[in-house]
Amino acid sequence: MKLLEGKNAIITGGSRGIGKGIAKVFAQHGANVAFTYNSSAESANALADELGELGVKAKAYQSNAASFKEAEQLIKDVAEDFGAIDILVNNAGITKDNLLMRMSEEDFDKVIEVNLKSIFNMTKAVQRTMLKQRKGSIINMSSVVGVTGNAGQANYAASKAGIIGFSKSMAQELGSRNIRTNVIAPGFIETEMTQKLDDNVVDGWRQAIPLKRGGSPEDIANACVFLGSDLSAYVTGQVLHVDGGMHT
Repeated sequence: MKLLEGKNAIITGGSRGIGKGIAKVFAQHGANVAFTYNSSAESANALADELGELGVKAKAYQSNAASFKEAEQLIKDVAEDFGAIDILVNNAGITKDNLLMRMSEEDFDKVIEVNLKSIFNMTKAVQRTMLKQRKGSIINMSSVVGVTGNAGQANYAASKAGIIGFSKSMAQELGSRNIRTNVIAPGFIETEMTQKLDDNVVDGWRQAIPLKRGGSPEDIANACVFLGSDLSAYVTGQVLHVDGGMHT
């Protein structure tokens, strides 16, 4: 059963990691996919071709979600190329971890800009289209760290906690126009980035998780399918924890 048949979705940071997993699963469920990438046009276009083989329309856009001007242009371009915009997944994000005593002002500001302001940029840019349609689903990617905090990640935790507050506010502002805004809070998700970590560190994290394993990008993607589909038509302003039980 294709739960997103005929829907048009935008995924920021969609060329690798969790974003790439979401793009693939969305296409498998029949969604047309527009996704952004930062630097590697070759890999992004290869992914677009791979998604197209599933019988959907797919296109990669080089765009920085942290720039309001670029976010506005992206929405304009996608609307022209795809028509309606049914789903927005705000997935782009970075980390610049350090203890507060060693964290630079630049590293704090950059994480807030990329992780939190990008969601303001993209949501503000897409709302006009969704308001005219009188429908839409906005899915914002937070983190378990945005709920629990984590030593050495004050900037990241602040950005991810801010996403939750912003999303709950948008759920109240946009709900009367049938635009839903929800949050996914992933836990430890195994991607290319985690493969570079020490095996003992990764095993320690796994053992601390009630389900005794890290999550996969597909685990997050499946949650996005639910929130982007009509199965969640009466769900807005919620935080869905996909973390194997890390936050209980």
